Amino acid sequence: MSLEPHAHIANILVVDDEPSARAALVELLREEGFTVRSAADGFKALGQMDDWTPELVITDVKMPGMDGMELMAKVRERFEGTAVVVMTAHGSVEHAVAAMQQGADDYLTKPLHFPELLVVVRRVLANAELRRENAQLRTALVGEPISPGHDWIGQSKESRALLGLVRQVADSDASVLILGDSGTGKELIARALHAWSPRKDKPFVAVHCAALNEGVLESELFGHEKGAFTGASARRDGRFAKADGGTLLLDEVGDIPMPVQVKLLRVLQERQFERVGGDETVSVDVRVIAATHRDLYKEVREGRFREDLFYRLDVITLRTPSLAQRRDDIPALAMHFLERHASKSRKHIRGFSDRALRVLLSADWPGNVRQLENCIERAVVMCQGHEIEPRHLPRDIMAHLRMGDEAPPVPGSSMAELERYAILKTLEHVRGSTSKAAEILGISPRKIQYRLAEYRGEAPNGSASGTAETERPRVED
Repeated sequence: MSLEPHAHIANILVVDDEPSARAALVELLREEGFTVRSAADGFKALGQMDDWTPELVITDVKMPGMDGMELMAKVRERFEGTAVVVMTAHGSVEHAVAAMQQGADDYLTKPLHFPELLVVVRRVLANAELRRENAQLRTALVGEPISPGHDWIGQSKESRALLGLVRQVADSDASVLILGDSGTGKELIARALHAWSPRKDKPFVAVHCAALNEGVLESELFGHEKGAFTGASARRDGRFAKADGGTLLLDEVGDIPMPVQVKLLRVLQERQFERVGGDETVSVDVRVIAATHRDLYKEVREGRFREDLFYRLDVITLRTPSLAQRRDDIPALAMHFLERHASKSRKHIRGFSDRALRVLLSADWPGNVRQLENCIERAVVMCQGHEIEPRHLPRDIMAHLRMGDEAPPVPGSSMAELERYAILKTLEHVRGSTSKAAEILGISPRKIQYRLAEYRGEAPNGSASGTAETERPRVED
């Protein structure tokens, strides 16, 4: 996904009771390629929006009749997808603070500085576009939610290809094996297979096989009779019985002990089993989906996984791509997690700065989507303003910034490029420890931290660089 904020010509409504200021702003924005309309007060602005919905409203705060704050409240109430930027007189920062606390996406001070205006407009439009995409992804890509709170977020070609295969095989009762690294969304794909199948109104049951030892896992899967073992005070149904008519997900199936694999093979072949400690045969109608991050082909070759069970599970194979393979999905995923965790924290955070988004797009994400969510949750906790900046992101992601596998060419690279490569590669080797990297490189940890701040786009003291940002007072919650 491009970082350009408007793939189409964005509509902007300028609201100001000063005719000359309004006309000048309209002309400047039109010269930049935007479609612009104007209004002299809040009432006229809402009248314009009856048949024309802008992506952005730029409004003065002080106006006769309906002022900018009232207009913003009306826009928020009636036009959920429209962003709002307020303009205040120089020195009236308290108005800007109030506006941001009440939901403004950003603010500008008069007299306007045009380069700063463009930075703000483009950033606000970019964040608004991400929010709109995020709201549309659940239906635009998959046609319906997978299940409450379990939507696949992504519009990359890799995501579309995977969801297309899921749609294609969902109607079948054939066993499905989902392969993929940890944190890539294997359970989401299993839930999609169930939600889009004829079994969708029956139970979806998941069991994490790696978390249970052999005896407990057997009881969890097949149930047990009263007195089957110490503590078994009553008969208990297992996960297969609970999933009857529906779908059972065997998560991390590669970790199932060999004795349990034998009993599982029989269930897949005959759809029958006995509870632990019992001799009554139980019949079930269950579609089995298995998922693992392990290389099951290797596990079979080395005798840790039964070959016959493998082929029973591997009727249809789906592979979940790593986050590095679906990098175009990062902005939408990041915004999705931002909205989730900002809501939990009761914070009004509107989006990401361009620099923060570039850091997210450049990281390799070895922990995949799960690592990205943890990163955004941390950023929400650290952010005291209304936009995520690079300084709010975990510093250890700098050890995983994307770069080529080969060192910069010599000759042909500057000392700064060579130093950057050496620092980031060393940090990757020591898993982000600046002290260990400093010892290997023969420089001080402080110098590494200084350089990391530069690579992030921050000033050495940790504040964001860029004149348009630093010249303005920080607005905090």
